[in-house]
Amino acid sequence: MSRWRDRIADWVAGRDANQLPVDRVEPVLAQSAEVPLPAITRNSSSWTNFVEGMGKLPAPTERTALTVSAIYASVNLIAGAIAALPVNIYRVNVEDGERDRIHNDDLHWVFNEQMSPRWTAASGWEFLCQSLLLHGDAFAVIGRKAGGTPGTLTPVHPQRVTVGVWPDGSRLVYAVEPEAIAGKTSEGMLVIDQDDMLHIPGFGFDGVRGLSPLRHALRMTGASSIAMQDFAANFFANSARPDYALVSKDTLGKEAVADLRGEIDAKHQGTANSHRPMLLHGGLDIKTITLPMKDMELIAQRQFQIEEVARIYGVPPFMIGHNEKTTSWGSGVEAMAVGFVRFTLRQHLNKFQNELNRKLFRTASRVAEFDTTDLERADTRSLFESLRIALGRAGEEKMMSVNEVRSVLRLKKDKEKGSDSLAPVMPAPAKPEKQKEAQV
Repeated sequence: MSRWRDRIADWVAGRDANQLPVDRVEPVLAQSAEVPLPAITRNSSSWTNFVEGMGKLPAPTERTALTVSAIYASVNLIAGAIAALPVNIYRVNVEDGERDRIHNDDLHWVFNEQMSPRWTAASGWEFLCQSLLLHGDAFAVIGRKAGGTPGTLTPVHPQRVTVGVWPDGSRLVYAVEPEAIAGKTSEGMLVIDQDDMLHIPGFGFDGVRGLSPLRHALRMTGASSIAMQDFAANFFANSARPDYALVSKDTLGKEAVADLRGEIDAKHQGTANSHRPMLLHGGLDIKTITLPMKDMELIAQRQFQIEEVARIYGVPPFMIGHNEKTTSWGSGVEAMAVGFVRFTLRQHLNKFQNELNRKLFRTASRVAEFDTTDLERADTRSLFESLRIALGRAGEEKMMSVNEVRSVLRLKKDKEKGSDSLAPVMPAPAKPEKQKEAQV
């Protein structure tokens, strides 16, 4: 730990003296992630990997966890929903709180179209959400233009990042391991100040990192799901046949047993040999070892694991295809979408917004915000009814102008006079009816 602090101190001193660039520093923490074996402590990641995993189900990794359909569906649902949301930038009047949307800000392109030359915005948000939901932290390096203006965001896998604390404990610093490109490892390790790194921690943030769901919430649930799924795959790969034993009154030698095993593997293993009759000779008899699937309750356990995973991620089971349970969020797509935004997405969106605003804008006069309008949008009939009320139906007080309503519907502005006014719309005076000519 002292070696880590010495290197951080050297980096801080060099940075303060303007001897080292902020965005790229030569390797000063080449072995920062290395933990000596005697230094492994209880509840550390090394303890979990090397001690707690021994003799138990193997801990799930990112790749093995995503082979479980419930985990894949939950992560994909949340990440996909966030990636589909537009990110708007607003100019805020600090005196009265009034906000005006900014359309020509360069960061609008970064947030909604392209984070960096290698990353589209949608793929970047998905990757950051996946990192957050599996590893407990999401990281993206902020690339700055001349003068310090942010220009790009480059997502980084959490396993490539080591988080350290400044010697005085006031700030964080990040060591980013080089990535392998075309079979080669890029030279140098980046040391990045917290002002140049987006760090979105998950639940359980202790000032350095969030809790990894793979090593905590999914440690047993995910491992059990993987084990049951592998068992079911192996069972059906064996043509769904129960185990059996070959019984002989005579004592078979090692050579005879080996020949018998080889013959069985060659003629009766795999789905291609399913239902092929077994020919027994030499006084052999077959004895079936039955363990009915009903007694094991494998299907019920797998269904329960789906609910467990959905509970961990705060996703209603019906939204990942588990339809045995009903929802208490109301009926209709609108009610379900509103509940999903409020109780599942909002905690993640707030963390993303806070980090974007404090690292990229650093002022209360400009803010970025995810627009959840599309997810919470009512059906067409209800939408038009609510907008009609906002326009001042039947002489009621007007809350929206015509152009504000047209903006909600993504229509062009009406250039007629009064379209931006909140003054009540006065009905046109009735035209006097023409008097019928008197009949002579």
